Amino acid sequence: MSTDSLPQRVLAHIRKRKLFSEPGEALLAVSGGADSVALLDVLNGLANELGLSIVVAHVDHGIQSDSPTVRQSVAVLAKKYRLPFETTELHLGPEASETEARRARYVWLREVQMRRGAKYIVTAHHADDQVETILLRVLRGSAPAGLAGISAKSRGGLVRPLLPFSRAELVGYASACGLAVHDDPANRDPRHLRSWLRTTLLPLLSERMGAGVLQDVRLLGRHAARERRAWDRALDLVPDLALGVHEKGFAVARATLCGYDNALSVALLRAAARRVGLVLGPAKARTLVEFAQRPSGRRLPLGGGWSAEIVFDRLQVGRDEGSKAMLPSVTPAGERGSARFGMFEVHWSLEQAPARIERATWTTWLDPAGWEVRAPARGDSLVPLGGVGHRPLRRLLMEARVPRSARPRYPVVSRGETILWVPGICRSAAGVPAPGTRAVRLDVIEHRSTQADGRT
Repeated sequence: MSTDSLPQRVLAHIRKRKLFSEPGEALLAVSGGADSVALLDVLNGLANELGLSIVVAHVDHGIQSDSPTVRQSVAVLAKKYRLPFETTELHLGPEASETEARRARYVWLREVQMRRGAKYIVTAHHADDQVETILLRVLRGSAPAGLAGISAKSRGGLVRPLLPFSRAELVGYASACGLAVHDDPANRDPRHLRSWLRTTLLPLLSERMGAGVLQDVRLLGRHAARERRAWDRALDLVPDLALGVHEKGFAVARATLCGYDNALSVALLRAAARRVGLVLGPAKARTLVEFAQRPSGRRLPLGGGWSAEIVFDRLQVGRDEGSKAMLPSVTPAGERGSARFGMFEVHWSLEQAPARIERATWTTWLDPAGWEVRAPARGDSLVPLGGVGHRPLRRLLMEARVPRSARPRYPVVSRGETILWVPGICRSAAGVPAPGTRAVRLDVIEHRSTQADGRT
């Protein structure tokens, strides 16, 4: 097939799969190899049509002795195309594994993406990479969802527009265009499992079964991808599961989950995990189904910065919140302002107090005397607005179905030891301004989507 048609075929594929749904900056990872250099040339020519601003990004892993030369070669390419160039040196050393290099590379790419506000990270994974990935997962006993291989689009704006195209096509295109490319010797080093599969196992399979074996492996991947999509869509057909997805995780009704056949429970749980970017293997999913039968308040680390928690009648899975150190108190500076308190944002301003103040909302008014936002303290209690007698704060948080792990970092508005307000849960009778008087308006926003238990 003529290399002249490659850009148009890539464009047709991008449009068909809607890989770049919106215009924006695209951080293009260029190793210097034929595949990424070909992608750079193709995307640079299509950038205006796709609404993309290309930034060339190169990682010098510090594994090969000639890596500075390759870095300079990619810098020359960026200059040739008049594109911004981002680069770094990782100094991993010659003994670094493929896995270590890949993890370090993506960490850096995400850092650059965040710093620049780039919408996309684009890589040059192609059809041969897809075959190798699927075979590696077969050899490692991956579940069917894993056999779908590499996705054309992933969370965080990661896009791989070359998956339908072979390595031979890309090498031919780069050669025909006279593009300077680097042949990484690590790609032929049998010490690396992927390289061994590429140089030893795949040629043996092709010799024994014919060249069509590569297409058969890709077909396996497509079958697995269709099955994975089916399970993902099945989640929306099980309303009793009450799936709730938010920025940092998901939650399901644990009684419903545990009431299914175990194989079905595991499949649904793994599909839910995929929606938030968590790869949950079958064994860990089975453990999680068993864990869902335990009492509320229990917690289970899942590794990789993820954990599960039993929150009353829900199984909640999410990213760990990070440091468990006590959050610093927020004290107002000026008549108007805002501050962050953990997962919450606090806004304040001086306004006229309304005729009536609600008891359980995310907005309230205080008389103008001093106040602060702090974490709960042992023995905290309050007299609810319109109520009689003190209520322990720990009981209020539990009744509001705040997860046990989140209670130590829940915001409390106080004046000294007197609690004035527990946002979204209870306004106390203290510090209530007279209607029409000058008062402090407080608004608190929780940075998650609507909770399944009704708290917003």
